[in-house]
Amino acid sequence: MQVYTFDNTLDGLLTAVFDSFSLRQQEVMLLTEGEQLTLFAGEPHVVASDEEKAQRVWKGLEKHLLGESLRVITISWMSEERALNQPLFNLICKVFRTTTKPTPGQSTLPCRQPQGMRTDIMHNASDPDVLAVRNICRRVLHEQLRMKQFVRFQKAKDGTYLAVVSPDHNVLPLVVDHFEDRFRDQAWLIYDAKRHYGFYKDASGGGKRPERAIRISFEDEAKVPFDLANGKLNDDVLSENDRLFQELWRTYFKAICIKERMNPRKQLSDMPRRYWKYMTEKNG
Repeated sequence: MQVYTFDNTLDGLLTAVFDSFSLRQQEVMLLTEGEQLTLFAGEPHVVASDEEKAQRVWKGLEKHLLGESLRVITISWMSEERALNQPLFNLICKVFRTTTKPTPGQSTLPCRQPQGMRTDIMHNASDPDVLAVRNICRRVLHEQLRMKQFVRFQKAKDGTYLAVVSPDHNVLPLVVDHFEDRFRDQAWLIYDAKRHYGFYKDASGGGKRPERAIRISFEDEAKVPFDLANGKLNDDVLSENDRLFQELWRTYFKAICIKERMNPRKQLSDMPRRYWKYMTEKNG
């Protein structure tokens, strides 16, 4: 089996697919740069990420797959899991080896399909590569939902709302639309401390069309007015009203807790511990 190494980018993976067909090598083990080679592996083929080749592969996928199948691929890639690389590579190669064409308007997200309906390869749940990609896609979508539930904003003196997150998967681009709709006329920043970038939306006023959130990053995170470890705004920039509201929220959270009905296991299932450090009700 031929070993390929790539730069762990989506363009790199698509380029690897291009190379495998160009070199007519069907049995390929895909590894990221620096990963340990398997025993008795020969000299690996180093994939040079090429945007033009990647675009050609992606355009080919657009011809063979429905839009929602492409969405499954892109969402699964946001998982940032190395376990995705091999099944996704295998899956894309299989797409170009199959002659089955999808039916327009047919859903390809993980769900049951009516019997007798023509499908694309993404519906073949018996295929281990399809199953692996779809399961990872589910995990990313589940993380997206939790981000909407567990994001806690603080208000700065200038009126900007801040939330710091650190999700397992790179889901911030998937939740931006939700918060743009929720905070239409307010300024806010959601910052991913794990990936060192965020989305900022300026306040819109005067009846103008609301501005879209923009992606931002900081050259020196040590100078930002909030703590990346717990998401708390510095005292000198935190709004006085927000400090009061935080205390009220913590008091309310404790007051509604009935000790006789406490179920720590259920609480951890509904609200995993990894989110606690950025949640107001869990931090005094």
